[in-house]
Amino acid sequence: MIIRLVKMTFEEPKIDNFKLIFKKAQSKISKMQGCLKVDLHQDIHQPEIFFTISHWESEHDLENYRKSELFINTWKQVKPFFKEKAEAWSLS
Repeated sequence: MIIRLVKMTFEEPKIDNFKLIFKKAQSKISKMQGCLKVDLHQDIHQPEIFFTISHWESEHDLENYRKSELFINTWKQVKPFFKEKAEAWSLS
């Protein structure tokens, strides 16, 4: 199993837009081949910081998702909202 942790920091006025986009995408992501679950978490002290934590059956499944139209289109929508460059880790 692979756990993907992505840290994103947003411009404050864009936070609600991001939440709406993620809410729409979350169920689609969870239906991707090999996705076991995907969650969104917001930092309690710095509300502009979010983490997505997704669980994948394999690195291959994660890579297929990252190459999918769903990921590419969702990323294009949220990337302009970033205050800082996103950071990501794949964990065992």
